[in-house]
Amino acid sequence: MERFEIGMLAVSRAGHDKDCLYVISAIDGEYVYLTDGKVKPLERPKKKKKKHIQVIRIIPEDLCGAPMDSLKNEDIKRVIKHYRKSQKIDNVNQVKKVSGGF
Repeated sequence: MERFEIGMLAVSRAGHDKDCLYVISAIDGEYVYLTDGKVKPLERPKKKKKKHIQVIRIIPEDLCGAPMDSLKNEDIKRVIKHYRKSQKIDNVNQVKKVSGGF
């Protein structure tokens, strides 16, 4: 069973948002709430079943130990942008190819 923590990066594996990169903002039973700071801001996170996401076992330094209510959408966007850049991911569709090794 996968371990989910607030602040971890995750990739959607099912639905119309398949292969989108998010940050886990909350956990509630079998669901997680995901945000990307743009389409799904912190104020309106995406509710998704745990079985429909793949967790990237990284909690970015910017999010480590910081309560989610103290973060802004800009912080989330920066973290996702930095991760994509570090993994050499140019666009959302490439997450599928790179994420197999996580």
